[in-house]
Amino acid sequence: MLVGLIGDLKGKAQGLIRGNEQAIKDGINKAGDFVDSKTGGKYAGHIDKVQNGASTFVENANGKPGTAPAGDAVPPADKAP
Repeated sequence: MLVGLIGDLKGKAQGLIRGNEQAIKDGINKAGDFVDSKTGGKYAGHIDKVQNGASTFVENANGKPGTAPAGDAVPPADKAP
């Protein structure tokens, strides 16, 4: 059940991301910079890792040429009767 839910969420994320990649990445950077300013740079390394990971997810969300989209990486779960 959890695997199916994750697959569904990835598929929905792909649909929302498509065509809005740069705006989303800009928002990720802005949010990270805001948190960094509020914490006085205390967690800057952690914030940078999260920003980079989230930006990479956005870049790869719709798949690269020759690879399966992220939503196809998890097989759908069988629904229990």
